[in-house]
Amino acid sequence: MDLSSPIISHLLYFLLLVSLVSPIYCSKTSSHHLVNQTFQQEEKFHKLKKKIAIHLQRINKPAVKTIHSPDGDIIDCVLFHNQPAFDHPLLKGLKPSNLQESLKTLKRYRQKDNSSDIFQLWSLSGESCPEGTIPIRRTLEEDILRAGSISKFGKKLNDFRSETNGGNGVEYAIQGVRDREFYGAKAAMNVWVPFVENKNELSSSKIWISSGSSRPQDINSIEVGWQVSPSLYGDQRTRLTIYWTADGYNKTGCYNLLCSGFVQTNHQIALGSGITPISTYNGQQYGIMLMVRRDPKDGNWWFYFGLQNRIGYWPATLFNYLKFYANGINFGGAIINLASAGSHTFTQMGSGHFAEEDFGKAAHFRNIQVVDSDDNLIALPDPETYVSFPNCYNIKTGMRDDWENYFYYGGPGRNPKCV
Repeated sequence: MDLSSPIISHLLYFLLLVSLVSPIYCSKTSSHHLVNQTFQQEEKFHKLKKKIAIHLQRINKPAVKTIHSPDGDIIDCVLFHNQPAFDHPLLKGLKPSNLQESLKTLKRYRQKDNSSDIFQLWSLSGESCPEGTIPIRRTLEEDILRAGSISKFGKKLNDFRSETNGGNGVEYAIQGVRDREFYGAKAAMNVWVPFVENKNELSSSKIWISSGSSRPQDINSIEVGWQVSPSLYGDQRTRLTIYWTADGYNKTGCYNLLCSGFVQTNHQIALGSGITPISTYNGQQYGIMLMVRRDPKDGNWWFYFGLQNRIGYWPATLFNYLKFYANGINFGGAIINLASAGSHTFTQMGSGHFAEEDFGKAAHFRNIQVVDSDDNLIALPDPETYVSFPNCYNIKTGMRDDWENYFYYGGPGRNPKCV
């Protein structure tokens, strides 16, 4: 509620006037309490807005060029060395000149993919960010207000931090490998726009790369993929999204570039921006190839859109376990279910259709591989599937020459067998 709007101001004035001239309905004590409470709430709201303004100044860096996307996003072209990553105390000394060696590390993985068919809405007009800058989706006041507080903005909800471990409200259909040393992962996934029923729910399709001990607070995690999240983005669009944490989703990490940590090097891809085109049921299919790979020279984890476009990297210094290797990798979908007890959300996973409907109807992952200790892409060793509510969402795995290891996954959520 905007307490500073003329309508609300007039309403407050009317309530004050009524309390003063209508003693029959309102005692002096209660009217004074009402007025006092109203002004306290207004003062609290104005303090919050002031804090938000300061936070926006900190995370929205000065732009050398601004691009207005047809979907309403504002993309700022920010000089590379001014990006949020370098606000992190562990990265203060890292300058652009220190990155040149890392930019030369890609030496293989020249496989064909169809990521060139995928565009981001902000770039469809032909506008682009110049070399030496990176595109950053501008954060607005309403983005933070949706989160409820600055501390919650850009982070996973407290009760839904570990998607692949099935915390309260989290449901998933994934394939994974565990308890070995991994140095990266790669997969192609087709892109859909699943329906999300509740504004605080979400639907995501990702690669999760993690490491740590048996203690939840030790979990180091990197996540890349696409998701629909009304609370984060304010709409039902499918967007390219990343996340990281170094302490089990407690204090460290965030989505995209909403905090310091991830170092972006690409001037053509905006994290958090809408993806187009989208696959259609029984129609044209569109997908993205994503890869995360640890550089054996410095331990940094690089993120690739397609196999030739480096988006940026998570510095090894952010982590205490992932700086060495990952011991768990998962691929698939996850949703958050906030339906009341005794019912299930209608939020969809993947295409919103079950795995057995197969190509063109169900969502899929294909060409799934992991990176071994010799920096080679290999097939998943002894993969397992994990499905939390098979009547709501499911998975169907397979192997074929052109798709290698693959699976279909997803579902409609609430249905006659999932209530």
